[in-house]
Amino acid sequence: MQFGRRCDVAYEIEGRLLEVCTCSVLCPCWVGEDPDNKTCDTVIAWGIEKGSIEGVSVDGLTMAVSAHIPKNILIPKSWKAVVFVDERATEEQEGVLLKLFTGQLGGAIADLAGLIGEVVAVERAPIAFTVEGGKGRLTIGTRVEAEMAPFIGATGNPTTLAETVFSTIPGSPVYASKASRYARDGSGHGIPSVDLEGHNALQGHFRFAA
Repeated sequence: MQFGRRCDVAYEIEGRLLEVCTCSVLCPCWVGEDPDNKTCDTVIAWGIEKGSIEGVSVDGLTMAVSAHIPKNILIPKSWKAVVFVDERATEEQEGVLLKLFTGQLGGAIADLAGLIGEVVAVERAPIAFTVEGGKGRLTIGTRVEAEMAPFIGATGNPTTLAETVFSTIPGSPVYASKASRYARDGSGHGIPSVDLEGHNALQGHFRFAA
């Protein structure tokens, strides 16, 4: 049976994650500690390589969340967020993506959605999401621009974090990275703008199903 065409699950998607935030390297939020600056401003993007949601293919699309986190990242309904939908999505694809990423279909994504207290906007945008040679690049229209690369350990392999109390890709290790550039325009959304170099970033692979 082909991936993404199963009828016994509500959704099954897999792909890559790119994430940047205003914390220093390494981000304390992933081990449940308070953000370095007491608050955290992050952008998280899931590039879906293949998958389906309620029978609708979402291959090649990207979803992203740009959020202000006022205190500890694990406080339920505390995030203030903007949700970005890949502008290439059809109306049907947009509908199922929003249903999934707002937690309506359960699973690990619902746990993450439960941290968001206010969605200030849902916008369609051109999203460029690439990972080449371990280096990630993310742009969301004129709102977000980020470039990052993972740390490399003594063995020549990327440095990973696993079994953390918080994760945007539950069940999978994440590559600890550094963003050479992270810029975000929060104007119009009521969240802080960002313009930083050399701060925290994360990369990884995900597979969600329920």
